Amino acid sequence: MPPPDAVAMIGGGQMALALADGFCRAGLMRPDQLVVSDPQPDARARLESRLPGVRFADSGEAATVADLVILAVKPQQAAEACGAITGRLRTGTVLVSIVAGLSTASLQQLAGTDRVVRVMPNTPCLVGKGVSAICRTPAVDDNAFEQVTMLLSAVGTVHTVEEALLDAVTGLSGSGPGYIAMVVESLAAGGVAAGLPEHLAIALAVETLAGTAALLEQSGEHPAEIRKRVCSPGGTTLAGLAAMEQGGVARGLAAGVVAARDRARELGSR
Repeated sequence: MPPPDAVAMIGGGQMALALADGFCRAGLMRPDQLVVSDPQPDARARLESRLPGVRFADSGEAATVADLVILAVKPQQAAEACGAITGRLRTGTVLVSIVAGLSTASLQQLAGTDRVVRVMPNTPCLVGKGVSAICRTPAVDDNAFEQVTMLLSAVGTVHTVEEALLDAVTGLSGSGPGYIAMVVESLAAGGVAAGLPEHLAIALAVETLAGTAALLEQSGEHPAEIRKRVCSPGGTTLAGLAAMEQGGVARGLAAGVVAARDRARELGSR
């Protein structure tokens, strides 16, 4: 499946940059095949610095030259952004939305097209370690869907899901990097309180997280099994986990995912 000849990005923020950079690093596209619409000079400068040769245009013009249009704006900006491309999409062009909470039904109505793919990526796409969940409307054929999946695979892993699950995906993996960063921050703070210098505490926390994630991924075991294996009766890990349970860490993380899911639903209903 060849990549599209041209991709338009409506919005040039961090996720747009991550996707564009990933497409080019993987050799799937050249910067001059990307057309970006963003009113912010800082965003355009950042893209041009990372991807020399990238083109810029207003939303309507960008939509007319692209085989694939990626909507990468905040939920509050989506209606205006879709209005700018309504009637400007070429026949066969697919609209790919990474807007949190905004359903394919709403996107079809706002943008005037039934060829819609909805994606929830996350910020580790910036380093090629992203996670994206993806769904499509019936009007998107297999070839077009495979093309979108191929592009997203350049920045990480891709999971095809039912649209009803996407808000929960937003709550877990979409918002998840923020939770994990807070976990690292908290572990490092504990290390400092225990006597470590801050730079070493942060390094140990990051490396421990990365190593544990790799162990979980490669072993395929349930996280509970890994946790139990580390816990010796009366040992240090059990003491630490008991203190964390008392502080509500596990319940707080689970509640955070549900709260983020609910917020995604609220944003999408506006």
